[in-house]
Amino acid sequence: MLPLPSSLALGASALRFLAIGCLAALAVGCADPADAVDGRDVVFDSQSYFVVNVDTRNEDIELIWRNPDTGEPFGGIEALKTWTAGKGRPLVFATNAGIYDREFKPLGLYVENGKTLVPLNLVHGNPRSGNFSLLPNGVFAVYDDGSAEVRSSEAFRAADRKPRWATQSGPMLVIDGQINPQFDNGSDSMKWRSGVCARTSHDVVFVVSRAPVNFHSFARLFRDEIGCRDALFLDGTISQAYTPDDGYVGAPVFMTKPYAGIVAVFPKRR
Repeated sequence: MLPLPSSLALGASALRFLAIGCLAALAVGCADPADAVDGRDVVFDSQSYFVVNVDTRNEDIELIWRNPDTGEPFGGIEALKTWTAGKGRPLVFATNAGIYDREFKPLGLYVENGKTLVPLNLVHGNPRSGNFSLLPNGVFAVYDDGSAEVRSSEAFRAADRKPRWATQSGPMLVIDGQINPQFDNGSDSMKWRSGVCARTSHDVVFVVSRAPVNFHSFARLFRDEIGCRDALFLDGTISQAYTPDDGYVGAPVFMTKPYAGIVAVFPKRR
């Protein structure tokens, strides 16, 4: 804090000194609003959603599973938030990165900082065994140049492009502008749900429902309200999202369980 002048009557030079000092302090000591992601509430078809836009030109999207210091999974956003703050990289957004198995390992492709920790999973299972097997499933990927995309798993394999960060989940919600044909508009399978799309190569949109919804309604939100041609379901029932301004949004705390991978967004390194 700057010391107060001994005189209560400040001259023009003292005022200029204080103004310069305050601006300098703000430049180094205050959070830049431009570093915050754009989080907002959206009501669509009488359902409420929390929608977050991430501009990959201003923010870095990463996937984090295990604590590099211990090798143990973070398991949740709060533990990750504490660790990243200690490293001088405060989180501006985080959410569950997708579906995982009973051993708390990602069920499909998982790429962290260019290293493939779990390979692409193209095994076609019984849809009744879980949402991952409700085809087609898909991949959310971020590349070295900061561009991002969502593709079906088959399309991702055919493109043969190496991501820096990637997670495979499913089902796909929207495929080339069409609602996944597996979805029933009248379905009574109502759950909290989270998903992601890339409206452009640098405009990534994450959504968490504020109340239980069915797949068809969730998919229509991405296509008709947000304007996504391809969108991917990340997880349901246990999913939450976090921003510093909004805190935790999504499933009630008592329903959440340890995560495998976590989507983590930070202000871009300068």
